[in-house]
Amino acid sequence: MNRVCKPYMDKFVIVFIDDILIHSKDEKEHEEHLKAILNEDFIVYCDASNKGLGAVLMQREKVISYASRQLKIHEKNYTTHDLELGAVVFALKIWRHYLYGTKCIVFTDHKSLQHILDRKELNMRQHRWLELLSDYDCEIHYHPGKANVVADALSRKEREPPLRVRALVMTIGLDLPRKILNAQTEARKPENIKEEDVGGML
Repeated sequence: MNRVCKPYMDKFVIVFIDDILIHSKDEKEHEEHLKAILNEDFIVYCDASNKGLGAVLMQREKVISYASRQLKIHEKNYTTHDLELGAVVFALKIWRHYLYGTKCIVFTDHKSLQHILDRKELNMRQHRWLELLSDYDCEIHYHPGKANVVADALSRKEREPPLRVRALVMTIGLDLPRKILNAQTEARKPENIKEEDVGGML
């Protein structure tokens, strides 16, 4: 957030690790300061691949957040058009607290998404997603895939499955309790005890 709020730092903005403090002399000035910080348009870059969805949230040409996830099993059957629209919906849902109520521009490398609102024949999934899109003040623009490298890389990122141990065999010998008792007895002998080791309690 330091990079995003840099023009206002030491004027009326203080940035902490996870918080932003905007201070002003009176209520009217505070309203103006809030508008100056929050009225900058957000830019979202989205991409989808056959592996996953990726998105980047930016403001004033500075990255605010990255997001990506792998496709669910049923999503692997989606058409390219639906995957790309799904990436836009994924970004809007994940950054709702930033984007809801503000103007944003969404860039995608799928040209037909610019005209999604004009299409007459939509499937139920697209209908549902367009209803969600109508809640936001966003414009969808085409951005060539070669220029959309960060979102493209995030959408192709694979997650390695964790290694699993199938069985762990541990054998405790019958003489283990006897070995423990012998070690404790040996440790209690006066020649093995130093006063500083036990804090002078013996």
